Amino acid sequence: MSREEEPQEPTIADDLVVTKYKMGAEIANQALKLVVDAAKAGVSVLSLCEQGDAFIMAETGKVFRKEKEMKKGIAFPTSVSINNCVCHFSPLKSDPEIILKDGDLVKIDLGVHVDGFISNLAHSFVVGVSKDAPLTGRKADVIKAAHLCAEAALRLVKPGNQNTQVTEAWNKIAKSFKCTPIEGMLSHQLKQHVIDGEKTIIQNPTDQQRKDHEKAEFEVHEVYAVDVLISTGAGKAKDAGQRTTIYKRDPDKQYGLKMKTSRSLFSEVEKRFDAMPFTLRAMEDEAKARLGVVECAKHELLQPFNVLHEKEGEFVAQFKFTVLLMANGPIRITKGLYDPELIKSEHEVEDEHLKALLQCSVSRKTQKKKKKKASKSMETETSPEQPALAEVGETKTAD
Repeated sequence: MSREEEPQEPTIADDLVVTKYKMGAEIANQALKLVVDAAKAGVSVLSLCEQGDAFIMAETGKVFRKEKEMKKGIAFPTSVSINNCVCHFSPLKSDPEIILKDGDLVKIDLGVHVDGFISNLAHSFVVGVSKDAPLTGRKADVIKAAHLCAEAALRLVKPGNQNTQVTEAWNKIAKSFKCTPIEGMLSHQLKQHVIDGEKTIIQNPTDQQRKDHEKAEFEVHEVYAVDVLISTGAGKAKDAGQRTTIYKRDPDKQYGLKMKTSRSLFSEVEKRFDAMPFTLRAMEDEAKARLGVVECAKHELLQPFNVLHEKEGEFVAQFKFTVLLMANGPIRITKGLYDPELIKSEHEVEDEHLKALLQCSVSRKTQKKKKKKASKSMETETSPEQPALAEVGETKTAD
């Protein structure tokens, strides 16, 4: 087949693709709620990860049953990262047990795919917090900052805007709460079977990353997993040597593996997960998988998702959602369980343009009502939040 004849990449211009994204998103939303409800003091992190993954596998098994060849399931294994642990903590049965305590700041991160169309989601909360005893102090600051960054991104990730506008907004919001975005973290465009597409949004880039990182404009029919990670500390995430358990196949790398256990593991990965991230916990023989992954990772056939940590004593909050850039406006298909009544920070967003942006409704129904009411000219009718967005795009973060 010549390049001209190659089938076009499926996009959300196709209703069936949108349906598959939404099916995965519904399962991701339910899985998150299940894990959050189970995350009480005295519960092990391993059991939460197992519950999340088991639910996703069971529910994805119920959709498109007649399509025997269709791949579906986990797009990112359930991870439960606590306090200063930034991301990717999804322990094995052989790892030391970690038990949740009241006061732990918990980040749950997971993903679901149906036919390779990925819906990702992450949420942060503190164990034991209630409306009678809401969260205050630095944990409240960092969770509210991360939540508002996600809300700002929802209003900024839209056709015609640039990725740099999101980066600048995140820096300003975090600063208002005396917090810092985790340095160099990326949000990715999603495509079928691709969790880390070319277009990205970078958090808190270093000068070098700013130079290396490409500016990009959001376009209609693109899909993004918007991932916000905010710290009470300096925003430096380091590998503290904790065992990596999540990997994904690099489709561009080739190597003739020498060890039988490595070949066996790699064959199982190709058959079951293709290019989706997976956990060694999901392998038929966990002990052999731990052995086989060493050679696969050494020769870059498998890419590690390292467990990262901020400085001891700091707290990191994460919110992630998946958004479809439809022709008639963006749709967020995965959503966390943030409850403003539980989080009482003494800080608030200071930047007037960002305040205005955050007050804009993202509900299309509300927008339509406003348009009818105001009966504006066609130019201003395209989007009620346009003036605020334009201003946000023009403001630059002061160094």
